[in-house]
Amino acid sequence: MDLDDYLIEDEPYYRSIGHEIQLFEAAHADRMPLMLKGPTGCGKTRFVEYMAWRLGKPLITVACHEDMTASDLAGRFLLDAHGTVWHDGPLTLAVRHGAICYLDEIVEARQDTTVVIHALTDERRILPLEKKNEVVKAHPDFHLVISYNPGYQSVLKDLKESTKQRFGAIDFHYPSPEVEAEIIAHESGIDRAIASQLVTIAERSRNLKGHGLDEGASTRMLVHAGQLIRRGIDIREACQVALVLPITDDPDVRDALSAAISACV
Repeated sequence: MDLDDYLIEDEPYYRSIGHEIQLFEAAHADRMPLMLKGPTGCGKTRFVEYMAWRLGKPLITVACHEDMTASDLAGRFLLDAHGTVWHDGPLTLAVRHGAICYLDEIVEARQDTTVVIHALTDERRILPLEKKNEVVKAHPDFHLVISYNPGYQSVLKDLKESTKQRFGAIDFHYPSPEVEAEIIAHESGIDRAIASQLVTIAERSRNLKGHGLDEGASTRMLVHAGQLIRRGIDIREACQVALVLPITDDPDVRDALSAAISACV
């Protein structure tokens, strides 16, 4: 099968903030399974897209969710005009044909679903397809990458230790204020001064984590606010739409965030 549709042709914009590019390249050389750890919207997915482009490898991305089954990853038999036909799932496609498979926010998937990746993350590098009575040996170019937000850890939503210990891990954090402002200005098209104001607002929201907020405003949310501002929306209203209303319904927390916005603009 041709995986050209999964190749990223144009270079995605990615601003390195450490040694993550070199670490990924070293891990990819040995096909070491990788876990990207960090808060939502801090650039993990963009980083994987950039690395797939940089390495010239097809990228198959799966957005994990709580209803996802092992069949959603591996594949299933379906009826068509010719009868019952097996259809590979996204993970099997990557394993057979040699792509980077990125399981985004894997903690959202059920634990009995994630067990399907275990045989791919040790020296066996195989994917058993029990329903098809087949064992797929991983293509030499196959590389498994997952993302994981430690901020969502709980008794019910966490990775098993037996899963975590199969991966190398790279930590991601929000960039420094100067770098984050640079990213927002580039991605949204606003000037650096306004981008810096948005970063200051975001930092205040992040200080509320654990005090009414599960997560503060992400870099992605700041880009959304910047895009609204570039379209002529007042900065206060843009921040309400892109930063305040999406992350909380608590009136007191909304008031605190609105006060922070007013103090910064």
